[in-house]
Amino acid sequence: MNPPIQEKSFQISRRSFLSKCAIAAAATGLPVWFIERNAAFAAEAAAGGSGPLSPNDRPGVALIGCGGQGTYDALNASGYGDILAVCDVNQEHLDAAGQKFTKEGKTPDKYTDFRKVIERDDIHIIVQATPDHWHTLVNIAAANAKKDIYGEKPLTLTVDEGRHVIKAVRKNKIVFQTGTQQRSDRRFRLACELVRNGRIGKLQEVNVWVPGGLRAGPFPTGQVPPPTLNFDFWLGQAPQVEYMKERCGNTFRWWWDYAGGPVTDWGAHHNDIARWGIGQDGPISVEASVITGPIPGGFTTPSEFSATLTWAGNITQTVKTTLDDSPFGQVLKADGQRNGIKFIGADGWIWVNRDEITASRKELLTEPLPDNAIHLEVSHNHMRNFFDCVRSRKNPIASVENGHRSAVIGHLIGIALRTGKKFGWDPTAEKFTGPDAKEGNRQLAREMRKPYNYHFAT
Repeated sequence: MNPPIQEKSFQISRRSFLSKCAIAAAATGLPVWFIERNAAFAAEAAAGGSGPLSPNDRPGVALIGCGGQGTYDALNASGYGDILAVCDVNQEHLDAAGQKFTKEGKTPDKYTDFRKVIERDDIHIIVQATPDHWHTLVNIAAANAKKDIYGEKPLTLTVDEGRHVIKAVRKNKIVFQTGTQQRSDRRFRLACELVRNGRIGKLQEVNVWVPGGLRAGPFPTGQVPPPTLNFDFWLGQAPQVEYMKERCGNTFRWWWDYAGGPVTDWGAHHNDIARWGIGQDGPISVEASVITGPIPGGFTTPSEFSATLTWAGNITQTVKTTLDDSPFGQVLKADGQRNGIKFIGADGWIWVNRDEITASRKELLTEPLPDNAIHLEVSHNHMRNFFDCVRSRKNPIASVENGHRSAVIGHLIGIALRTGKKFGWDPTAEKFTGPDAKEGNRQLAREMRKPYNYHFAT
């Protein structure tokens, strides 16, 4: 994430300010006019905000899910609150997190059951970073306990779960931020604002590229869970299966039982930006095909796929893991995989990822938007935005509804991949339409293994 521009930038001369903006523009690849406007927004927010937190104004925070992403999120949260508790079903992760967040000789309390964490009155905020199949039950339980939540993406494992999470968040009037932090990145916001204001003409296509998933197997059977792991609790709502170390850790995301592979990994981030730029709640049709399928006895999500979604207004979105002959062969990640979003309109294109923003013509970026342009919500720091909203009780930039609608895109692609069918979709009713609708609608929810169902979260 990009750090916010500090208010002190406005306590200097106009000439010095413009010079600093020019330097920032050169360093980031963002246009000078946009840098200036961001600095103005940052100064306005600082002037109208509630100021830095005092030692007596730091909420109690608990981390649930102490893997790498959870530890990173909690580290960010520790700048605004105190990490009082950590929770994980893996004792090794739990001990490492306890050590990581020991401060002035005081170690956070350690739990293996998240329900015990949310019972505490001194815990005000939950940072939730469990594997995907646990997101919903933890989020609902925390919301019912009146805790504000920073929840990792994707919001849910299924479309139906999203409805339950939204209901719990709104019923209990808590603040919920989805961890799709690209909404707080200036490059992505600039790209979406330019698209929404017609800078590239009528939007025709949105092309999303994501890194492919892992393909491995078959894995050895007869493995025994380590004594440091409560494997049944780790499985939760997922089907009962024998333990394999390849199911746990960071590789959980390559199994349909627990996640959605590359569709809901990087796809959760980029599809959120695609939807932000399109400016609609959801697509109206989806189809997808497996390019490189899984190995029997190994990971179950395809490592490479291609999907096509149609949106109202005759906008086509593609989501791919394969490399093709597009003009962006040079825009690659270190592992050789393209990773980013390309908006294509009648008058040009804009490409954006976490490293850069480019366009078919330089002036598409460098020409300022008019004063009456559409301006999207501004956040300079995703975690800070969350904590600011905890205090103001406003919706954060990645609200629970935004998290749900963007996650739905991945869920639709996943259903199309598993069935091999093309579906119509009603984004308002959140139901499939067309000849195969019945088959698709059966997969909007999954059976939850008892006792790890919705009752477990109440």
